[in-house]
Amino acid sequence: MARKTTSKEQRAKSKEPVARSKTRKVKQPRYKSFRVSKRIKITNKPLTGSFRLLARSLRLLRQNWRLFGGIILIYLLLTVVLVKGFGVSNNIGELKETLADAFDGQSARLVTSVALFTVLLGTANSTPSEVAGAYQSILLIIMSLVFIWTLRQILADKEVKITIRDGFYKGMYPFIPFLLVLLVIGLQLVPLAIGNFLYATVIGGGLAVTALETGLWLILIFLFGLLSIYMVSSSIFALYIVTLPNVRPLTALRSARELVRYRRWLIMRKVVFLPIALLILAGVIIVPILMVSPAVAEWVFFVMSMSGLAIAHSFLYSLYRELL
Repeated sequence: MARKTTSKEQRAKSKEPVARSKTRKVKQPRYKSFRVSKRIKITNKPLTGSFRLLARSLRLLRQNWRLFGGIILIYLLLTVVLVKGFGVSNNIGELKETLADAFDGQSARLVTSVALFTVLLGTANSTPSEVAGAYQSILLIIMSLVFIWTLRQILADKEVKITIRDGFYKGMYPFIPFLLVLLVIGLQLVPLAIGNFLYATVIGGGLAVTALETGLWLILIFLFGLLSIYMVSSSIFALYIVTLPNVRPLTALRSARELVRYRRWLIMRKVVFLPIALLILAGVIIVPILMVSPAVAEWVFFVMSMSGLAIAHSFLYSLYRELL
C-alpha cells in the first residue's frame, strides 16, 4: 500500500522549483570601446613577449628556408619584371659622394650611411608608373595569400610534403574575401592618412607658429594615428580568419574583434613593435654595407624588403595562433 505524503514533504516539493529559479549567476563583464569602465580581469593565458615571438617567427622561416626562400625568390623576380622594370638602382653611389662633401669629421661616414638608409626607405614603395603600382598591389595580395597558406600548412602538424607550387595553386581561393577585408582595413587607415595630411600641412607648412599650437596639433595628429592603430589591431587578424574555408569577410571581422577583446592594448603594442623591429633590423644590416658599397646595399635592401613580407606574416600568424 502506497505511503501517503505528509504535508511537510508536499511543502518541500513545492519549494524546489522556486529555489532553482532563484539561483543567481555571476554576470559576465562586458566592455565597450571608447567608454570608461572598470578594469576587467583577464582569464586567458598570457601572450608570448614581442622579442620571443619575433625570434620564433624567424626560426620558423629558417627551419623551412628552402620553401620560403623559393617563394621569396619568385616574389623578387616578379617585382623586378613587373614593377621595377630592372630599375632597382636609385643612384645611391652618386648621392653618397654628394653627402660626403657636406659632412665632415670622424662620424661623417656613419651620418652619410644613415642618411642614405632613410633615402632607401623613402623609395621602397616607389614605382615608375601607375601600372607598375597596380602590379605591386596585386603581387602583395597574391604573395600574402601564398605565405598565409604555407604557414598554416606548416603549423598544422601534418606530415604532408608542401611545395612552392601548392602555395600558389591552393592558396588563391579566398582572393575576393581577402581583398574585401583589405578594403575595410584601408578605410580604417583613413584617420592615419588625415593625420599625415595635417602634419604636412600644419607642421611642415609652418602654419603652427607657437609651441602651444604645435603641441596641440601634434596631439590631434597622434590621436588620429592611434584611432587607426586601434581599429587595425583587430582587423589585421581577419586576414588570417577569412582564408579559412567558408568564412565570409564580416564573420572574419567579428571573430577577429572577439579574439582581441580585453587584450587590445597589449596587441596594439605588438603590432606597433613589428615595423619598428623590422626597421631596426634593416638598419643594422644595411648601414654597414652602405659604408662599403652603396650598389650592393641597394640590392640587399631590395631583397630584405621582399623578405619583410614573409617575416611580417610569420610574426602575425604566430600571434594569431596564440589568441585562439
